[in-house]
Amino acid sequence: MDLQLAGRTAVVTGASKGIGLAIVRTLATEGVRVTTAARNVTPQLAELGDAVTQVPVDLTTPAGADLLAARAGQTDILVNNLGGVTDDSMCAQGFLAIPDESWRQTFELNLFSTVRVTRALLPGLLERRGVVITISSIGARAAFQPVDYGTAKAALTNLSKALAEEFGGRGLRALTVSPGPTRTRNWTEADGYAGKLARVNGVTLDEFLAEVPARMGITTGRLTEPEETAALVAFLASPRAGNLTGADYIADGGVLKAV
Repeated sequence: MDLQLAGRTAVVTGASKGIGLAIVRTLATEGVRVTTAARNVTPQLAELGDAVTQVPVDLTTPAGADLLAARAGQTDILVNNLGGVTDDSMCAQGFLAIPDESWRQTFELNLFSTVRVTRALLPGLLERRGVVITISSIGARAAFQPVDYGTAKAALTNLSKALAEEFGGRGLRALTVSPGPTRTRNWTEADGYAGKLARVNGVTLDEFLAEVPARMGITTGRLTEPEETAALVAFLASPRAGNLTGADYIADGGVLKAV
């Protein structure tokens, strides 16, 4: 299927690894010119050549979003992918163990950075009748730990719905994609999220990962691949999905059971 994306422009945040990197590769393959935002220049993105322009920037600072917007200019597609679990929250033993500063860091990374980037790029997106796709999480819909991460992601999902409602009449589409456990380095590397959980539980990373599908109720029996989520994002960003807005698309292999 031709997604009719060739010649369009996109901005992808948190683009240096995992789902973000997969999204950039997929969009570039479809002929999209992509501006990426991450703290460091990424060799894997440089391999994509002129299709990708890397902007090294810290989006947890107010100045970061303005710098990115100035470099990117008007754009057709914004993919808000930046986010993650902070080290302090990852190690906390429940709600009472998460101090105010950890909540602040989590919301800077997962919510406020997205608010600033979206606000900075919105005039151009409206001009081009563009689309904003925000990567949320199944943690926004279920009571997984850590609670500060899930709460911030729930706010993102609400933000996307509000953008769709407020600006839909001006041609903007806004959607969220909510992944479940995905085969990124957070799940496959010893210093990632799964590696730390494995150590807490006194098992090896391989042993921990082998138990994840059963523990989390993943219907397919495996983690999602980043490229699978990237393919969904590319479709939602395309004119083929031109009347889809205000919705949350779950990509979790069947973890969430509620209708």
